[in-house]
Amino acid sequence: MAKVLIGIVAVLACFALVDSLKCNTCLFSVLGVCFGSSTDTCTNTTTQCFTSKAVFPQINSFKGFVNQGCGVDNPCGSSNSTSVTSSGVLSYINVNWTVTVECCSTDLCNPKDTSGASTSTVSLSVLSVAALAALCGGFM
Repeated sequence: MAKVLIGIVAVLACFALVDSLKCNTCLFSVLGVCFGSSTDTCTNTTTQCFTSKAVFPQINSFKGFVNQGCGVDNPCGSSNSTSVTSSGVLSYINVNWTVTVECCSTDLCNPKDTSGASTSTVSLSVLSVAALAALCGGFM
C-alpha cells in the first residue's frame, strides 16, 4: 500500500513540476507605446505565444496596432503553424486592413519591441493620472 501511495505522489509531483509557457503581453500598442505590458505565465494548455499586428496599407505613416499574449486556442490555426494573415476592407470608410498573427512556442519568444522604434511602456495608472490632470486642468 505504501508503494502505491508513493507512486501516486511521484506522478502528481511530475505534473506539478511541468513549467507553463511564459509570454510577453501587451494589451494594446499604438505608435510604439504599449499599454498594459507584462510577462504572463500561460495556462498549462497554452502552447503558443502570439503577436498580432493590424495595419492599414493606405495610411503610410501609421504603423498599426499591436497586441500580444498567450495564444489561447492556437491563434495561428494549429499548434505547428507560425503565422496567419487575414485582410479586408472597412466598408463604411473604404479603407483596407491587414491583420498578421505570428506565433511561437518557447518562453518569451514574442518580442516586446514590435514597432521597429524604441520600446515604450506606459502603465494604466500613469495614463489615468495624466487623463485626470488634463480634465482637472480644463476646468480651472
